[in-house]
Amino acid sequence: MTDALSRVASVDPSIAVRAAQQQAAEASIRQADVRPRDLIGVDAEDFAGTGPYSPVDRSQTTAWYERTWERGGKREARIGAARSELEVAQQRGRLRMLDLLAQVQSAWVDMLSAEAAVPVAKERLAVAERLEREVTRRVGRALDPLFAGERARTSVAQSRIALDQAIETARIARASLAAFWGGGPDFRVNGSAFLAVSAESTGDASIVDLALIEAEREAADARIRLVEANSVADPTVRAGVRHFGQGNEVALVVGGSIPLGGRQANRGNVERAQAERLAAEAELAVMRVERKREIDRLVAQRAAIASEIGRIDRELLPSAERAVVLVRDGFNRGGTAFTFLEVAQAQQAVIDARTRRVELFRRYHLDGVRLDRLTGRHASLIASAENR
Repeated sequence: MTDALSRVASVDPSIAVRAAQQQAAEASIRQADVRPRDLIGVDAEDFAGTGPYSPVDRSQTTAWYERTWERGGKREARIGAARSELEVAQQRGRLRMLDLLAQVQSAWVDMLSAEAAVPVAKERLAVAERLEREVTRRVGRALDPLFAGERARTSVAQSRIALDQAIETARIARASLAAFWGGGPDFRVNGSAFLAVSAESTGDASIVDLALIEAEREAADARIRLVEANSVADPTVRAGVRHFGQGNEVALVVGGSIPLGGRQANRGNVERAQAERLAAEAELAVMRVERKREIDRLVAQRAAIASEIGRIDRELLPSAERAVVLVRDGFNRGGTAFTFLEVAQAQQAVIDARTRRVELFRRYHLDGVRLDRLTGRHASLIASAENR
């Protein structure tokens, strides 16, 4: 399975999406480092009017240059906010990759489950064909009625259809798995691990999931710092040269301005950013509790499934198989103590037990997939893909 996960991690098209998103976030960081642009301009006064202001030579023209000085650490706060958003984007990309790997694992389990069902279907068909031969022999000796032979042939037809369906289901499941890395269905699989119970292990919640909430909390902190920095008023200074048309004289002009009530005007933004930080902290605490609870539930559920599989292997299957031997021996001796229905029921009990066993293994491994996702077991594959 690890090989399949590595293939998917290396060819996943969302890698390019995450790379583009990272480039956009890095561009935002560079843009955050840019201070307010300086301004230049020209003002013309008294160049047209009435009375004494009508002559053009009484106009006044001012060429000026203006600069705004940022205060309160605005530039550093902008850069910090942009960097925090980059971290959030990276963590979200890693989470998407973990979700994709979990989908691949589920598809892998479905494929192995479908392939494990094929031998059970083959056994069912072989049993039905063998029973049909025995019933045909008994009908020929007038030990069973004619309808018993028809029922036996019907059972063979049903078993053959079930086998064809199992083979087709396995083919579709294999093709669906290969589609994750764009390959064909002719890959080799070691299915021995499917029909086995692994050693149970526990772990904490995925560091990738928690890292996203941590990143969102840091982003909320950065937004608070940015909003608070924006509350500090920035002074603007203007200097220029004024030309007087009458007399052709020049003079220096200096001016400045500063906004009033900056902190009061920005109070709502500050409160919103603080509330977002509190929400991120609360969500982190909730996630830890919920993930721990779900991990414990999955571990207990897998243990219960493993116990049922063990009892099927130790108790149910041996007993059902012994019953088949006893009923078939009596049936083959040609007496009337055992009928076709009893033989069919005894053999169906074995098939049902084997089918139930495959389904339990499927549930066991699907719970393992969810457990791997919650604990971030395959997070190392994400790092390998990013390095490539």
